[in-house]
Amino acid sequence: MPYLTTLALFDLVTIVWLVIGAIVLAIVMAIASVFSLWFQALTSNAPVSLLQLFMMRFRKVNPTVIVTARITAKKAGLDISTDRLEAHYLAGGHVMRVVNALIAANKANINLSFDRACAIDLAGRDVLDAVQTSVNPKVIDVPSPKDGRTTIDAIAGDGIQLKVKARVTVRTNIDTLVGGATEETIVARVGEGIVTTIGSARTHMEVLENPDRISKTVLARGLDAGTAFSILSIDIADVDVGENVGARLRTDKAEADKRVAQAEAERQRALAVAREQEMLALVQENRAKVVLAEAEIPLAIAEAFRKGQLGIMDYYMLKNLQADTEMRTAIAHPPQPKPTEKTPGPS
Repeated sequence: MPYLTTLALFDLVTIVWLVIGAIVLAIVMAIASVFSLWFQALTSNAPVSLLQLFMMRFRKVNPTVIVTARITAKKAGLDISTDRLEAHYLAGGHVMRVVNALIAANKANINLSFDRACAIDLAGRDVLDAVQTSVNPKVIDVPSPKDGRTTIDAIAGDGIQLKVKARVTVRTNIDTLVGGATEETIVARVGEGIVTTIGSARTHMEVLENPDRISKTVLARGLDAGTAFSILSIDIADVDVGENVGARLRTDKAEADKRVAQAEAERQRALAVAREQEMLALVQENRAKVVLAEAEIPLAIAEAFRKGQLGIMDYYMLKNLQADTEMRTAIAHPPQPKPTEKTPGPS
């Protein structure tokens, strides 16, 4: 019985040591996985404690990204704490992009803090590209090629169409980058300014002689207000003469007026034809009334015979009068002879 108790105690101690050994082995493996990063940070004069590296695993933070960003910043003369880098990483930001942007801003003497860089990055803007654009201004084509248009079309006061291409040189304004309008707004405003300037010109020759008037007018409008950029210059790359829109519009108006006049004349003609038909119908109606009235004459004569108001001699005198009238009418209007065909003579 004491033997069994000793054996059970031995097994229990063995299990405990195995558990302790497994825990120690896991800790050693975890420390070994971050030891190289700790040593790299230590030798780069950007120390990060082993405990911080170990706890990053539990916070689901990639320690390689944090250590690399801290070493990069430290070598560039920027001291950014590990906690701030972790906070930006956990917020979903791009740590290395922010660090590179801060280094570029520092080398270019641009006042850019870590908090502002993080805000720009979390706002969805490319903070590194913004800093690079602040140092090296970029050129925006107006109109933008992705809009599917190649020129800005406008019409001068004389009706001639002008096709303009412009290039806008801009520099990123770091202070208004968060909440400021994007390149699309710059393109739209410059296009509006070009159309307004050409439209206010009396003739297209004024624009062709002085294309810089477009640049001066557009720049004077302060088109970069409320945007993330500062407009440095607006250059007119090309001005082409298009079609004579004014003449085409006048031609279309004349054609429309002609069609209206034709329609009015057709209406008047239709009214005249309708009136003529009405008069013909009225004539036929009156003739019918005359025929009806003439048909009552024999009835009246017969009624006069029956009542004794008309004698036989009176009737003969009436017939003679009618015959004499018909004879006089025939003499006054003799019948016209029908034209006869000529017989061909001998050849």
